[in-house]
Amino acid sequence: MKPLNNSPYDSMHQISANFPDLAGKTAIVTGASRGIGQGIAEFLGRQGMKLVLTGRTEAAGQEFTRQLSENEIEAVWVTADVAEAEQADKVFTTAIERFGTIDLLVNNAAHLHSAPFLKLDQEVYTTSFEKNVRIVYYLSLRTARFMAEKQSGVIINISSVGGLRAHRGLAGYDASKGAMDALTRSMALDLAPYGIRVNAVAPGATLNRPTDPAKEASRKKHAAGIPLGRMGTPEEMGAVVAFLASDAAAYITGQILYVDGGLTTQLTPPGIFI
Repeated sequence: MKPLNNSPYDSMHQISANFPDLAGKTAIVTGASRGIGQGIAEFLGRQGMKLVLTGRTEAAGQEFTRQLSENEIEAVWVTADVAEAEQADKVFTTAIERFGTIDLLVNNAAHLHSAPFLKLDQEVYTTSFEKNVRIVYYLSLRTARFMAEKQSGVIINISSVGGLRAHRGLAGYDASKGAMDALTRSMALDLAPYGIRVNAVAPGATLNRPTDPAKEASRKKHAAGIPLGRMGTPEEMGAVVAFLASDAAAYITGQILYVDGGLTTQLTPPGIFI
C-alpha cells in the first residue's frame, strides 16, 4: 500500500511486518488525531482492520481519516473526549452501529499537561493524573463488557516509560502512567477468563507527526542519550500494537512492553560512569 497522501511520514521507512489475522477485524484507537495515535491507526489499517478513530481535535482527525479512506482503509472519525462517560459511550456506540463488533481497543489518548510536585495543585492534579486514568477507564469498561459477552477481544493501553522511570517536572503525568500499568495488570487478570487479553505499550522518546525540521538539533541531542542512538517512530509503536493484537501474541497478557530504544535499561546516560 502506498504511503498516505501528503503524509508527514512519507520519507520514513515503512515496516513491512504483516499480521493477516487482523484483516477484517474492528479496532478503536483513541487520541488518533496526531503522533503515536496516527502511527497506530495507519499500521492497523494497513493490516486490513476497520477503524473507529477518536480524539478532541476534529479538523486534524477528519483530515487524517480522509487520507486513510483515500488509501482504501475503512475508517470513521468521532470527535470526543473519552475522559467523559457520555462521550466514551458515543465512541463505543458508533463502533457497534458502524461495524457490528469491537475486536481491539487501543487506549492511546492522554493529557500531557503536568507540573513538578510542589506545583501539583488540585486543577493540575485533576487534568494530569485523575483525568488520564478516566481516559482509560470509561471506554475500557464499556468495551470489556461487550468483549466478555463474545468471549474474545484485546485491549492495549499506551503507557509511557514515565510509568517506570520519572521525568523531571511531570509528577502527575508519570503517576497516571504508573496507575495505568497497575490497571493493565488488574484488567488482564479479571478479563482472562472471558478470553480478553490486556497489555500495555510504553513508548520512549518518539518523533512527532509531522516532524519539525527546526527541531532537528534538539532531536539529535535527545537521541544521544538513547542506547540505540535515535528516537522511535509512531509506526514502530503501531507495529508493536499490531503484534500484541494478533494471534502471534495469543499467550501474552498483563505485560508492559517498553518500546524505548533501551532507554529504561540503562542505569546512567552515555559517558557517565559510577
